[in-house]
Amino acid sequence: MSLIEDAKRCKDASFAIMNASTTEKNNILSHIAQVLDNHRKEILEQNQLDMQQAQAHGMSEQLLDRMMLNDERIDAILSGIQTVIALPDPIGEITQMKTLPNGLQIGKMRVALEVVGMIYEARPNVTVDAAILCIKSGNSVMLRGSKDIFHTNRKLVELMQKALIQCQFPMETIFFVEDTSHEAAAQFMKMHEYLDVLIPRGSAKLIRSTVEKASVPVLETGSGNCHIYIDDEADLDKAMEIIINAKTSRTSVCNACESVLIHKDVDSDFILMLIHRLLQLGVAIHADPFLCAYDERCQLASQEDYYKEYLGMEISMKQVVDLEEAIYHINRYSTHHSETIVSENYTNIKQFLREVDSACVYANASTRFSDGFEFGFGAEIGISTQKLHARGPMGLEALTSQKYIILGDGQIR
Repeated sequence: MSLIEDAKRCKDASFAIMNASTTEKNNILSHIAQVLDNHRKEILEQNQLDMQQAQAHGMSEQLLDRMMLNDERIDAILSGIQTVIALPDPIGEITQMKTLPNGLQIGKMRVALEVVGMIYEARPNVTVDAAILCIKSGNSVMLRGSKDIFHTNRKLVELMQKALIQCQFPMETIFFVEDTSHEAAAQFMKMHEYLDVLIPRGSAKLIRSTVEKASVPVLETGSGNCHIYIDDEADLDKAMEIIINAKTSRTSVCNACESVLIHKDVDSDFILMLIHRLLQLGVAIHADPFLCAYDERCQLASQEDYYKEYLGMEISMKQVVDLEEAIYHINRYSTHHSETIVSENYTNIKQFLREVDSACVYANASTRFSDGFEFGFGAEIGISTQKLHARGPMGLEALTSQKYIILGDGQIR
């Protein structure tokens, strides 16, 4: 069967789910959770097969970490499903009702996008996250993962389709694109007759390629060159723990810290301690000449380093003269994902939050919180760094649109 015919079947399935009640959609999600839990051994076997093949092909440790499933990660997926079940259903919500002078009542109703296309790499949790968010928001979904995680994704979709059948909904509501070729990906990106939106999630290369080639509207997710700025009025104990957490707790994710900016008046003993602690943890440091002078193991940073999303045990560091230089540097070099200021000065915090042009801007907290689950969404479809339609971690509402509804009593124009 061709990809076009597959897309037609997914489109047809969307009409059932977009008109499903909240109870029906939650019932599907409950069945998905139960089926995944009951078949976790099969999921882990397929994941192990993908992991072995990826290791044989020399995949990096960072990508292997993204691919890997275990009981703890499956538990987290199941917990996310329960959270999404508990969330209010956005579909059908009516807002901004007003009465015009001619007596017409006009308002907005939230509706599904209809068919969501996902093109993504490595992470099998995206397969489940995308499916459950699409179902709760009344959308069908076409999932096109990478060949590296093919067996895991296929098993996950097979099980979720089993749950759909149990609930008497079309299995094509969640559709798995088995063809992982570049030709199929190119065709997928141009199926605007069937896909209402396309969401790429993965490397900067994948996202850039999708944006350049797609004729389907793209809801762009972004890479994460995330910054932490240490102000001259920072609590340095907080700063140390925030940086270590944001950099080393999990390096392969887009919300990990990749760059640290330090005010010139920050205590030198703290800087020395921070550098030594990062080096002891195995983090390679690319720094400006001022900071390199603290330890000969630091490498001199290039312009490219300040733009880089390392996704590993590397970090760039720079001394700045003031808050304004820190904000300028972030707005120039970041990918506009997540940035943090560590400061006890409320005025400086307000300026940072106002002037830094990123999707998530923090004060005195780790960038690692930029995540749909942490934000209370249960799961996320991705983290948008663009400004149209949705920005930041995207949950249910990001997968909806609005239409105007107008109530009359015989008015004519």
